Amino acid sequence: MRPLLHPTLINGRYGDPALYIETLFERRAILFDLGDISALPPRKIQRLEYVYVSHAHIDHFIGFDRLLRILVGREKKIHLYGPRDFIDRVYHKLHAYQWNLVGRYRYDLVFTVTEIDSSSQTRTARFRLKNAFAAEAVGSAQIIEGIVHSEPFFRVSAAVLEHRIPCLAFAIDEAAHVNVWKNRLEELGLSVGPWLRELRRAVIENRPDDYPIPINADAMASDGHVMPLGRLRGLVTVTPGQKIAYVTDVADTAANRKAIIGLVQKADILFIESAFAEADAALAAERAHLSTVAAGWIAREAHVGRIEPFHFSPRYNGEEERILSEVMAAFAGGFSKEAAVGVIGDGCSEE
Repeated sequence: MRPLLHPTLINGRYGDPALYIETLFERRAILFDLGDISALPPRKIQRLEYVYVSHAHIDHFIGFDRLLRILVGREKKIHLYGPRDFIDRVYHKLHAYQWNLVGRYRYDLVFTVTEIDSSSQTRTARFRLKNAFAAEAVGSAQIIEGIVHSEPFFRVSAAVLEHRIPCLAFAIDEAAHVNVWKNRLEELGLSVGPWLRELRRAVIENRPDDYPIPINADAMASDGHVMPLGRLRGLVTVTPGQKIAYVTDVADTAANRKAIIGLVQKADILFIESAFAEADAALAAERAHLSTVAAGWIAREAHVGRIEPFHFSPRYNGEEERILSEVMAAFAGGFSKEAAVGVIGDGCSEE
């Protein structure tokens, strides 16, 4: 069964953090962190709808300028999420440029920015190109059970962690896999086409059996063939969706470990920073990052299906196999628990 969400580390395990998640059957995408995205083609940037930023260190936020440059002049809405004071940081990014010519643009670009603080309270503001990106207050809300965004296809949860500054970790839960059987399509004399997106959406949204499904590419065509959902349910099978989690730039403290494990529990794929080798665990603690062994043990304790380590320090260039082997050994239980928790501390410095 093909999953709905397909994640890719744009810059590999060493480069700036940026996890691009494509949505199968939908021309939309999600981004975790906004490091250098110059390797991302414009057509993929244009598919973005949601961008979740862990914190505003330069290697996690420098890509905002390219995002802005590609999207200005297009009719587009982007939802940005980040930690405390994120709205101000986006404001200053936007107002580094002059917008006296916005009247010449035909289309509007809108950024809806939500910041998440440690009390699980959010504050949201909107910035519109047509308004020269002036800040427009939207309001505030309380996060329930860590969920910062929810829709029929997926939901995104966040945890506020410590990196000498607030830093967010994220998990995205796919609602379900809705898989279409081609042989069953043929039995009904139907063909594969864009209309299947509407069928999948109707199933996920649990529409009633009499809900009409247009069987053609153009749902508004007057001569379109329409069938009730109830007659089409036999075309699909529904299986539990996958969970993808993303954790980076966090101090190895007991509080952080508890919050991470709670967030990423039983994730199908966990992308987690493994900045320093076990031999440099003290340096990892000093700089508020995870070591290879700490990352592996957190994944093991959270019972994740697969671990994808990243954000390796450049000091290990050419040693990717060594760093990966340490993470995987810890994930498999190859290090003692004492070794895995021995460097936990609260005193550390920024990158």
